Amino acid sequence: MPATSIDTFFACSLMVLLTVVAMASTSKVIYSYMGSRQELSEVERLYALSKRLLLDCGNPANWGKHGEEVPEKFGLAESSVEAAYALDIDKVSRLNDRNHFEITYAQAYSALGIPDLSFKMEIQPVFGVTVNLTAKYEEANETTYTFKILTERGGASVSAELKCYAVSENRLQQSDVHASSGQVYVNISIPNSDAGPALLVAFARSPHDSCIASFSAYPFQHGSAEPKTNGTYAKLSPLNHSLTVSVNHPLTNVSRAYALTFNHVSTLAQTTASNQSATYPIPSLTEPSPILLVAAGYNSTDFFTEWTAYPQIPIQFGVSPAGRSNTFTCHYIVRINAVIYRCTIWIGGLADET
Repeated sequence: MPATSIDTFFACSLMVLLTVVAMASTSKVIYSYMGSRQELSEVERLYALSKRLLLDCGNPANWGKHGEEVPEKFGLAESSVEAAYALDIDKVSRLNDRNHFEITYAQAYSALGIPDLSFKMEIQPVFGVTVNLTAKYEEANETTYTFKILTERGGASVSAELKCYAVSENRLQQSDVHASSGQVYVNISIPNSDAGPALLVAFARSPHDSCIASFSAYPFQHGSAEPKTNGTYAKLSPLNHSLTVSVNHPLTNVSRAYALTFNHVSTLAQTTASNQSATYPIPSLTEPSPILLVAAGYNSTDFFTEWTAYPQIPIQFGVSPAGRSNTFTCHYIVRINAVIYRCTIWIGGLADET
């Protein structure tokens, strides 16, 4: 499919997207299982249950904002927004097992109240951003890195506007906005005096609708220091517009933290701290953009960066009923803090088979 066709699709309004996706999902399920009225009734039940996950606030209605609270009734809708398929940023973030305040599948399953079924949910950006380091040029005082950044969906190129940030030991720098037809090269220069590793954060958004956005975080070697797996030194847990950074080692110290969006950079001010954790307020922005949270510091004398997104996606949550009888897949377009995401729900099977 040419990029122009995809751009036309992206330019559609949210309501059109919701209608098309809902109709396609319903048709796919119903026409595949029209063997009998009983089977059709089961299809309608499962489809209604999948929508309930996204349209119901749950109980308490704002259970996502309180880290120790387990919902009595499970639902992901945002309580303060009347629009359909608007999900709560904190409820979604608490589905991520890397969040200190996560709820487990067992807790959500119990609160949903469907003992004869199991479900799995996946939420991710509408299109993907892939970053690769293609070249580096070492000079006396600095090293320049060239990154190839791809924006695509289902193997097809997606036109996008791109903005990049690079976090190194002593600086945070940002690139100009790049227009891409699906592939663009970005150069970043870092002083050789900065200890490595470094981190590149790339944001992408549709030129037709800024609510359709995506991102990627790419750690890379600078100097002799290679990056460790994200989460090696600290766990980043966003909740209720506050970032909790929990360190994994006694010699780990976080020296600064950032909240990054397509158009904004915020240096976060630490509000509370203990031997094992610190908290930072996350600014509330009206800009339709995912927020990338970055913490930088030292483990003994080794520089590091850790990062996460807010909402904390992509996520996969639940137990897949795939391969069992009466399993249904439903696709939705949802909004979280004004940004549009894809959501897939698998529902069916017997819970006692999990």
